[in-house]
Amino acid sequence: MYPTALTQLARSNLFSSPLFNIQKVEEPKQSLHGQRTRTLAAAATSDDVVFGSSKYYALCGFGGILSCGLTHTAMVPLDLVKCRLQVDPEKFKSIGNGFRLTVKEDGVRGLAKGWAPTFIGYSMQGLCKFGFYEVFKVFYSDLLGEENTYLWRTSLYLAASASAEFFADIALAPMEAVKVRIQTKPGYANTLRECVPKMYAEEGVWAFYKGVVPLWMRQIPYTMMKFSCFERTVELLYKHAVPKPRSECTKSEQLVVTFVAGYIAGVFCAIVSHPADSVVSVLNKESGSTATQVLKKLGPKGVWKGLVARIIMIGTLTALQWFIYDSVKVYFRLPRPAPPEMPESLKKKLGLTE
Repeated sequence: MYPTALTQLARSNLFSSPLFNIQKVEEPKQSLHGQRTRTLAAAATSDDVVFGSSKYYALCGFGGILSCGLTHTAMVPLDLVKCRLQVDPEKFKSIGNGFRLTVKEDGVRGLAKGWAPTFIGYSMQGLCKFGFYEVFKVFYSDLLGEENTYLWRTSLYLAASASAEFFADIALAPMEAVKVRIQTKPGYANTLRECVPKMYAEEGVWAFYKGVVPLWMRQIPYTMMKFSCFERTVELLYKHAVPKPRSECTKSEQLVVTFVAGYIAGVFCAIVSHPADSVVSVLNKESGSTATQVLKKLGPKGVWKGLVARIIMIGTLTALQWFIYDSVKVYFRLPRPAPPEMPESLKKKLGLTE
């Protein structure tokens, strides 16, 4: 049997040509329940990284660690100011004012508060987010079949990214709680080693997971927008904005398209997820509060505080994440499917071919 829907698309990987090859895999066998089982196709490069293999998913997860861990850590100063705008708008009235007050009170080093939990937490989130996204995308594609994968590709991106983010937030929640506590509660703790035992002594394990539901509220819509908007924007850019086919673009040109599509996706991500982000920031600062109480306290206007800072941060962050992730795929010569095209079988059904 030859490759399933996404594996067939992976054969058009530009970066592995002409060393890219397709290997035959076993014919479907009957399961104990009489159902036909399928084996993922082996779309391999010269380094034997097979599309859909454990090694493929592991390297995608590694790309996720780099893309999320490094970018979020680099954005810590802006993230710190954004969090303070959300939890103390009376004192921190704007981005510029937030930076000035932070430097005045804590010095330049104060802008790096929370870098350690940020790096650890978002590295774990990136591992699950990007790694599981690739897993679920193939899994759901196999359930849909080749034609439905094309017709319902946006729904596929949404479902795969939401499934991946569910697990990614469980991995992120403890370090996110520590980060916000360090950044928004002056005098509470200055380092990861100081903050973790203090939080555990006061509230137990719950201190690290009480924000997981608001995280799901923030991150799942954010990630659904991040992946689906990126995938469709790439498709539209190659179709309408790039003056030549993708097959004629250099690696550098393709990575520029990746960056632009990532930034566009990031702007929409920031808007969709900002209200929940405000709730998470306040919730992790105030012990004993619930998400509902915080939402009522902030009100319709309060949940949008710090939006401009978040758009700048998330737009840049998302663009860099996709750029780094795609660069990792290029470096390790992983299969990189081209923008999807209508399968020939569907064209025949719709009468688009002779």
